[in-house]
Amino acid sequence: MARPLTVSIVISLVAGAACSQDLSVADYEPRSNLVVPEHPTTRARFPFIDVHGHVRRASASSVDELVEGMDALGMQLMVNLSGGSGSGLQSKVEALKGRFPERFVVFANVSFDGIDDADYGARAAAQLERDVKEHGAQGLKIFKNLGMFTRDSAGERVPTDDSRLDPIWEKCAELGIPVLIHTGEPSPFWFPHDRFNERWLELTQYPNRKRDAENFASFDQTMTEQHNLFRKHPRTTFINAHLGWLGNDLTRLGDLMDELPNMMTGMGAVLAELGRQPRKAREFLIRYQDRVLLGKDGSFEESEYHVYFRTLETADEYFDYYRKRHAHWKMYGLALPDDVLKKIYYKNALRIIPGIDSTPYPD
Repeated sequence: MARPLTVSIVISLVAGAACSQDLSVADYEPRSNLVVPEHPTTRARFPFIDVHGHVRRASASSVDELVEGMDALGMQLMVNLSGGSGSGLQSKVEALKGRFPERFVVFANVSFDGIDDADYGARAAAQLERDVKEHGAQGLKIFKNLGMFTRDSAGERVPTDDSRLDPIWEKCAELGIPVLIHTGEPSPFWFPHDRFNERWLELTQYPNRKRDAENFASFDQTMTEQHNLFRKHPRTTFINAHLGWLGNDLTRLGDLMDELPNMMTGMGAVLAELGRQPRKAREFLIRYQDRVLLGKDGSFEESEYHVYFRTLETADEYFDYYRKRHAHWKMYGLALPDDVLKKIYYKNALRIIPGIDSTPYPD
């Protein structure tokens, strides 16, 4: 049973006098009295590629509005990971790239239906090849259903490194396209839902995000299966979404980067992990500057991108993240060097995603 979203706050009014006030945790927004330099940043210093976007509506008017917002931010290109497959993928590509050829890239998705069939792997790989060569896909996106929710005909969870999927990953290597893969979720979703859990508020607001041993593998097993997948297919380039849910342990993530040269990583929806450890995060991003990609994930909200720019570009202190249920703490800027910013903003994406015109991007 979820606990109520209230805490009792006792405020001392005068010597020995106090009153009790019930206040919603979700509504508690203390105003900082700290006075420090502020550099709100509403436009990126360099053109950038968002490698973790989702465009689910692609009408002419909505695409025009989206590109207008991209222009305001300095976003040169968005990777739409919600491409689908077959004719649906082709329609999405035409709706986006037909109107704005150099502003979008679309990744295909695969279906795990029929995974028990003897020809599943070959069939799925063949469909992916058609999606790339005939329907315009430039990469593959794997959602978190794999490894968590997808089950075979026997009702068994399909692990991320399941051998039945091997032909798909080998086809990606053959085609020279990257795989952006979302495996697992934040580790606190597996922790007790108590006052010590950093995601207490989120789990209270969304109790269905709590993960239990009866229905899910452990966090460590879930992530190890992903890492085993990367090891099994060294010729395939994988983009490990959300810092692999290891943004809270950059030393461990760095060890994986050292071990797995075919693994890139993206910072979508986990910027708050970097912003609360500015010295360690800056060191990490400089060291792995050739392996990190910018992406936000979620809906297209211009103000949320502003926090990315401010965190990566400035040395500001003690400012807000944009989503309280993900981060109740304050953020600190990393003041990354320009050459590192360029790699994270666009150079790394240009290197691993085929078919992007590099002309709009500075050297």
